[in-house]
Amino acid sequence: MSNKNTNTSVLDNARGHFRSALAQDMMKIEVPEWNATIYFKAATNFAVEQKIIELHGKGNMVEALVETLLNKALLEDGKKMFSPADKVVFMREVDPEVIIRVVAEMNEAKAAAKEALGN
Repeated sequence: MSNKNTNTSVLDNARGHFRSALAQDMMKIEVPEWNATIYFKAATNFAVEQKIIELHGKGNMVEALVETLLNKALLEDGKKMFSPADKVVFMREVDPEVIIRVVAEMNEAKAAAKEALGN
């Protein structure tokens, strides 16, 4: 088999694996303080993770937590729960302890899902 065919096969396998991860059911977190249920997917792509990784790298942990919530929180129908414009409200007017707990629960669920997929 030529190197090109091998690379294509590996890339196809990688894409298939990621599609399987994305196809998993949404997970949910109950947030009684907000009288809400937040849905999210354990798997996300680099386009979603890029801003979060960048903020972590710069040491902006609080902003990274808020970005995680903004980017990953979904409604039951899979649509985004929050918009980028909500960031200022989360940064200034929402209990940080609740944000920390919700994001921590998302990350724990993501780790468990990765383990279940054998990653």
